[in-house]
Amino acid sequence: MPRHSLNATIEDHALERVPDAERAGWLAISWNTAGLVTTLVILFFGALVCFVAGTRIALAAGAVSFLIGSTLGWLLARITHRTGLSNTLMTRAHGLGERGSALASVIFGVLIVGFLAVENGLLYRGFLFFFGWADSWPVRILVYGGMTLAWVLLTTFGFRAVTRVSSLMLLGFLAALGWILAGVLTGAGDGDLLAFGTQLDPAALAALGIDSDLDKFAFALNVLVGPACALALNTADFGRYGRSAADIGIAATIAIFVQSLLMMLAGGVLMKAAAPVMIEHYATVAGLSAEAARAQVLQSPDSIAATFMVFGGMAGFLLMLLAQAKAQVLNTYSSSLCIANLADAVAGWRPGRLTFVVLANVIALGMLYGQILHVVEAWIRLLGVLLGALATVIITDYYLVAPRLPAAVVTGTVNWAGVVAIVAAVLLAHFVLRRWMPVEVLSSIAGVAVLYPLLRLGVLRPAVEGARA
Repeated sequence: MPRHSLNATIEDHALERVPDAERAGWLAISWNTAGLVTTLVILFFGALVCFVAGTRIALAAGAVSFLIGSTLGWLLARITHRTGLSNTLMTRAHGLGERGSALASVIFGVLIVGFLAVENGLLYRGFLFFFGWADSWPVRILVYGGMTLAWVLLTTFGFRAVTRVSSLMLLGFLAALGWILAGVLTGAGDGDLLAFGTQLDPAALAALGIDSDLDKFAFALNVLVGPACALALNTADFGRYGRSAADIGIAATIAIFVQSLLMMLAGGVLMKAAAPVMIEHYATVAGLSAEAARAQVLQSPDSIAATFMVFGGMAGFLLMLLAQAKAQVLNTYSSSLCIANLADAVAGWRPGRLTFVVLANVIALGMLYGQILHVVEAWIRLLGVLLGALATVIITDYYLVAPRLPAAVVTGTVNWAGVVAIVAAVLLAHFVLRRWMPVEVLSSIAGVAVLYPLLRLGVLRPAVEGARA
């Protein structure tokens, strides 16, 4: 391959519009969007909401999450197709301005690189569990070094290479998950797996601030809607290759349906069926008390990985590897686009996407060993609020605000109306309105939808080129 062609492939239109000649159909995009949500973390979220709320309430929350996420996805699909840009680059023209798009990169970048770090840690602990290794620096260097090298190499060569990797790993993951689920359900002998109620005792629910079915619904929706909003935005990173808005919208809808309903229910059913065996495993093998063993079943995504490996042996280990590896390739790809926009918006630095592929993984490792992963996890809990606000400012600008401004407006390097609207809406949703509206993402979406047009078309209206001062 000629050098200039190789460089172009690696660069993958990171800071420019994807040409029409390189566009693909919905299936190629869906391999990537669906690959993002078929992970142990999403299965854990599903198990968590099912155990807290019961399957009926969890399914209702999943349906609302799907409605919110897919609506945002379809509204963003048209913008993505028209612009051909990644989600953070898109905010330069719609919502935040050239330098203001750095805010989008910070919001989305901390999230996506944070997931890269969290899921690296999950994979590492899975290796320790399966092989019985002790945590040591040689093991860390071997496992983290090998994973980092794999993510860099698999992500370097752009959209088409990432799609091929994701499609193969997704098919392998689905086959292994089906095999594990069949084994777990066959041994469960419980006919109530699709319609079980809350599995937590009243004291545990009270510790979560849950006193009613409405509280359970709000808890489940807050957990599920964050990834749904992330997918709506994440689809732009892959959907910029879409031939039509419909191709992009279909890919977003498939992924959000899988995340909000199918993976959610699969996680709940899997852990409900596996719980008795896993409690016995933790009590006999790890020497935990009965109470500690029950708590361990739903402690973290590590519990899902352990369940796979206890029930499936090598197949379970392979499932964990397939689930997380494809997600890490996709996370690295989106991270590289996000950091490329940040570096260009803030400093005009354009060393090439490969630099940012490497940098994303270095930052992720730094999060693991810089003792700041708890900050990342807190940021992830605000996922729906932040990303719902970011998606809404793009959508509101494109459909409502921009058509009402003169063509010759002075865009400016920072669209302060968008910045102020996002910050104010998130603060209001999380700190002020939460008592009355526990589903914070709805407050943040509504806040931006109201504040941004008022600011952009009113007190922070942009000047017109050629107009007298």
